[in-house]
Parts: sequence; structure tokens; C-alpha cells
Amino acid sequence: MGENQHIDILVLPETNLILLASVIEPLRAANRIAGKPLYRWTLHSADGLSVETTSGIPIPVSGAFRPARQTDPLFVLASYNWRNAATRELKFLLSQTARHRTTIAGIESGSFILAEASLLDGFSATTHWEDFDDFASAYPQVTMVRERFVINAKRITTGGPLPTLDLMLELIRRAHGYSLALEVSRLFIYEQDRARNDPRESPAIGNRGKTDPRLQAAVKLMEDTVEAPISLSRLARRAGVSIRHLQDLFHQTMGVAPHTHYLALRLNAARRKVIETKASFADIAAETGFNSASAFSRSYRASYTESPSETRRRLKLTLGN
Repeated sequence: MGENQHIDILVLPETNLILLASVIEPLRAANRIAGKPLYRWTLHSADGLSVETTSGIPIPVSGAFRPARQTDPLFVLASYNWRNAATRELKFLLSQTARHRTTIAGIESGSFILAEASLLDGFSATTHWEDFDDFASAYPQVTMVRERFVINAKRITTGGPLPTLDLMLELIRRAHGYSLALEVSRLFIYEQDRARNDPRESPAIGNRGKTDPRLQAAVKLMEDTVEAPISLSRLARRAGVSIRHLQDLFHQTMGVAPHTHYLALRLNAARRKVIETKASFADIAAETGFNSASAFSRSYRASYTESPSETRRRLKLTLGN
């Protein structure tokens, strides 16, 4: 999903409110952090009426799901009693729109809806761990894998709200880079649990209790030394681990090399200063560990596809100042 990507979201009755938030809030956060509309979305229901969630809070929608030849990604959200929503008409509409969509995602029990419409035949998929065995028995034509989420060609499936948050961070990372995805995750004070082979494992929210303490120490050192970055060898030594093992820990838990995470922290700190202050780019470079304003500008452009001055100019025009 690229810049200014529009997403259609079909919300079915008795969906958990947190499931919808897990899809939308990371996109909203990405827009806020980027300072421009990277993502837009439209909510639909099967009948065009507000959707009653399990919490009793109704979700207003733009209208009934009546797709024509739209090509935007479609997310199908369902939680409880999905069978009531899997009508012949809905399955027909999904089958028709699948011919044109770049991506169709079954979010939590939305995977059952896609399977019922034969849209997961021949694909790999997952669902909530409590329903995993029942799903595998009911749809042998689908290759089930015990992952928090699965991206397989034009099909996406997830195992619940927190795995859906994992998914959205991954989609943001693929479209806009690790720095933005990291900043979105930090906005939620959220740490991804990379133990994806056990879908029952919950992500650590607001702490790193499930990760190696040496990795925790290294990440904390990175956060504390944004202004004056230290070498990888010194970082490893202070964390009490070899350089090679530290690299392995980062790849296994964070999915990236140590220097990638370190640079993302510094660039995110720099971007906040570009947006929120009037500091010179030379000062911002010095405050975030870059040797020069030109080195900072090159790294900034590589990560955000625009220069620091272009960011300020664009925001000035947007705000009408």
C-alpha cells in the first residue's frame, strides 16, 4: 500500500471495537506523523446501516457494500457469529470484487468469510488461535499456518486485534520504511512480539518484558544516546553480549539490524524537531548524532522521500502560514 492509499473496510455485525481500531488507528497515526495523508479509508456495512459492535457502540458507515470495479484493498472485519453475516449475496459480492482488488484481507473471523466465498482456496492463511483447528478442518483447500498474520500474494489474514496491529505496522513498514513504522509503534507505546510461531503469545504493551534483557539494555542505550551515537562494539559490550549475538537478537526480535533501528530512532527524533521547532537543520543534525547538515539531509530524504526543508515548506503551505 503506497502513498495516499485508499482502503475499503467492510465491518460485519458483532465485530470487536478494538479490531476496527487496530486497523484504522495505525493508519491515522502514520498520517499524523508523516504530516500528510498517506492513507484514507471508507467504512461499509452489508446493509448500509450502522454496525453494532460487541461493546454496544455503533459504528457509522458511508453506505452499503456494493462494489463495482474498485481496485483498492478491501479489509473484511468480523469477530463473533460470522455465519449470520455470510449470506449468499455477500459471498457473491466478495467473489465479484475479488476480480479487481489488489488485496483482500480477512481480519480475525473475516478469514472465515473469505473462505466461505472460496477466496482463500490455494492460499496460506491464519485465524484466531481458538478457531484454528476448526478452520483447518472446514477448509482443507486452505493452507493454514500458525502465524499472527499471513500476507500471501493478494490475500491477507490475521488472528485477532493485536496481530492485526502487527499487520498494519508491517504494511506501513513495507510502504513507507522502518522509521515511520517504528514511530507509529512507539506512539502506541507498543512493542511487537516476534515469537510469531505461537499466536497465543500477546505482544508486550509498554515494556519489553518478553525479550532478552540484553536486547532491552541495548535498545535503552540507543534511546539514551540519540544525540551522540555509540559504536556497535561499545553497544554490545555495555549490553553484555557479543556483536554477532546482538545482531542475531535484533534480527530475531525486531526484524532489522541494530544500525537500522538506531538510525530510525535518530531520524524520528530529528523529524519531530523539523516539524515541531524552528531549529536550524545544522542544530537538528548535531542534536541527533549526524556529522553534518548534509549527511542528515541525505538520510532524512532516503527515509522520508523529501528533504527537511521540503517537509517544513509543505507543512507551512498546509497550515496556511
